[in-house]
Amino acid sequence: MRMRWMTMGLAMVLGSGPAQAAEPLETVVTIGMLGDVAERVGGECVEVTALMGPGVDPHLFQASARDVATLQRAETILYSGYALEGRLGDVLERFAEITPTVAVSPAAIGEDALIRVQDAYGIDPHLWMDVSLWAQTLPVLAETFAEARPECAATMRDNAEAYGRELAALHDWIAASVASIPEAQRILVTAHDAFHYYGRAYGIEVAGIQGISTETETGVADIRAMADVVVERSVPAVFVESTINPRTVQAVIDAARQRGQAVTVGAQLYADAMGEAGTAEGTYIGMLHANTRHIVEALGGTPAPLPEALADWAARWEIPEA
Repeated sequence: MRMRWMTMGLAMVLGSGPAQAAEPLETVVTIGMLGDVAERVGGECVEVTALMGPGVDPHLFQASARDVATLQRAETILYSGYALEGRLGDVLERFAEITPTVAVSPAAIGEDALIRVQDAYGIDPHLWMDVSLWAQTLPVLAETFAEARPECAATMRDNAEAYGRELAALHDWIAASVASIPEAQRILVTAHDAFHYYGRAYGIEVAGIQGISTETETGVADIRAMADVVVERSVPAVFVESTINPRTVQAVIDAARQRGQAVTVGAQLYADAMGEAGTAEGTYIGMLHANTRHIVEALGGTPAPLPEALADWAARWEIPEA
């Protein structure tokens, strides 16, 4: 099954009444990272529609009339939580009164694993950047779907276990790849603070020009401070993200170059949204694989060979395994 992106106009499904038990569970998710995992767990028993497609910033997303109509047709609604979908929060609260609605991250991931931040968010919501944490959503999704489609419960639990093995292998591959970066160069500078879970999990220092939310304003002082970091640490690359205007990154690079630091724009990273549907980067595994490969290569490391557990995924997307 292929995830449907509402913002691309590919999901206008006309319903004529409640779904029968034998039909796929109509599930609406907010972000693609959650949608891809939901598809892998639910299989043929779940039909997933994602409100936010490639390049869409969840921090700034506002529901359209069509999005609201899509939510009205849902049998189950899934969102990540911890204020990630901030402007959608009121809408989700209203739908929770009439439709089974799950804030997946709080339901799946213990408080001791959370990164707390000094801003309006309080908690960094980008938990999918640590694969071992995002894998904890699998049993929550399996049980949520099983309640609505009990005839599929065993299959969905098996799907969750199988996908969990792939994610465990991905986690280990990322750790091994990042470890190949020379220790002095293990610093990741990005457009906004979406990579702290990644940094903690895989042993790389992270610095973002903006804060946790892209709603945060970036000033001249922020750009100068980040240019100081780039120069002092001899950072070779600063990375842009698929959902963010690259001008702040370019401003930091220009400021560092004026001070004699050779620095380039790194390859585009996927932070708050996956890549285009129909590409490897349009999957959760592919998103983290691409990010890691770009980071490691730009900072002087060598990506590790892909593990056997990811061989089928690599073959499907024609990804070299070494």
